[in-house]
Amino acid sequence: MSGPSQPLRDDALQIWQAGVDAVDSARLVRQAVHVEGQSLRVGQEVYDLQGLRRILVVGAGKAGAGMAQGLEEALGPRLLAEKQVTGWLNVPADCVRPLAAVHLHAARLPGQNEPTAEGVAGAEAILRMVAQATSDDLCIALISGGGSALLPAPAQGISLADKLAVTRHLSASGANIRELNTVRKQLSRIKGGGLSRACRAGHLATLVISDVLGDPLDIIASGPTVEDPSTPADALKVLEQFDARAAGISNDIFEFLQQSQSSASRRPSCRVTNQIIGNNQTAVDAAASAAARLGYDVTALPTEIHEGTADEMGRKLANAVRQLSQSTSRSCLVSGGEPVVKLAPLAERGLGGRNQQLVLAAAADLAQGGLEHFALLSGGTDGEDGPTDAAGAVLDSAVLDAARKQSLAIHDYLRRNDAYHFFAALGALIKTGPTHTNVCDLRVAVVAPRD
Repeated sequence: MSGPSQPLRDDALQIWQAGVDAVDSARLVRQAVHVEGQSLRVGQEVYDLQGLRRILVVGAGKAGAGMAQGLEEALGPRLLAEKQVTGWLNVPADCVRPLAAVHLHAARLPGQNEPTAEGVAGAEAILRMVAQATSDDLCIALISGGGSALLPAPAQGISLADKLAVTRHLSASGANIRELNTVRKQLSRIKGGGLSRACRAGHLATLVISDVLGDPLDIIASGPTVEDPSTPADALKVLEQFDARAAGISNDIFEFLQQSQSSASRRPSCRVTNQIIGNNQTAVDAAASAAARLGYDVTALPTEIHEGTADEMGRKLANAVRQLSQSTSRSCLVSGGEPVVKLAPLAERGLGGRNQQLVLAAAADLAQGGLEHFALLSGGTDGEDGPTDAAGAVLDSAVLDAARKQSLAIHDYLRRNDAYHFFAALGALIKTGPTHTNVCDLRVAVVAPRD
């Protein structure tokens, strides 16, 4: 599919890819970890290697495989051997590959962003590993987005099925990541600081790639190494807000939370540090720089911590394209975020993700025509958008023309959350496979002046 907007589409994709490349997980870890003589720097912390017996590596997330690879490269073969480096990370199945010292465990299938029995087995292995550490060991935790689903360890008396039902209900009801993880933490033995409380190493250094806007350490991957400021009462409020009891959520969940005590008084025995090494703003800034190198006048919007729905953000992006079209120069808008999607009833629901839904909402707004020289896209930096094999979707005048020729009813696809099949029919899905990073979503819009 080609037309007057094809070069713009190519530029938009190149700009988006530059943002994703800037948060490559292996690169971010190599930048954060350095061996200097007998000193090991992990983020802002410096450790005397002579005082360390072993280095243990644990963690979870969509960026886990790349982070583990970057850590092994930063430590180097000599230190891997001398410090008996070993480790375990829970990652999606399509991210598993052999590494020198760290075991990558397939905790869920690709596109299945939910807790599984395999994830529970991996979480138990991690808890055993850190519990067997000693005071002269250093434990390095590598945490990234997606870790909440990849690292399930249900609290005593709570079944995996119960936790899965809660997660599905809250997600389908439009709960944001803060609300969702507030509940997850209270129902887990590893989240909300549970990993750090189980750790018996002398030091626990956590490197974090953030997939939550504003970088709240207690929310990213449900904060396994961060003490939980929320309470069981906060989790109950979230469940009440989204009518969880009426939806049939197990009474075991409510009874457990009503009887639970806050974990704030249970402090870890080891020294714990947490550091963000990459986030959404990193990707936005890199994409903006790439657009400037391509000759665009660039506007990079600050990331909004509280975004609306994907439909709302799609309409905003369409309106921004109209405004950019009034310019006499080539213009580019870059933004990041993570909107929510309120799902249609299951009986009529299609297939898609928040990025595809956002671009489809923009398409519905721009379908009346009048614009030719534009392209816009939205894509998940992890390469996954909802339960699909696409990162997102791209839109330009050629896509809109093809939709009209095929008589595709945009509003019907939008109402049914079926953006995947809409864009698949038009060859407009963005497919990258796993990117081994995860810093929310990245959106790009480019416009050229009329001839």
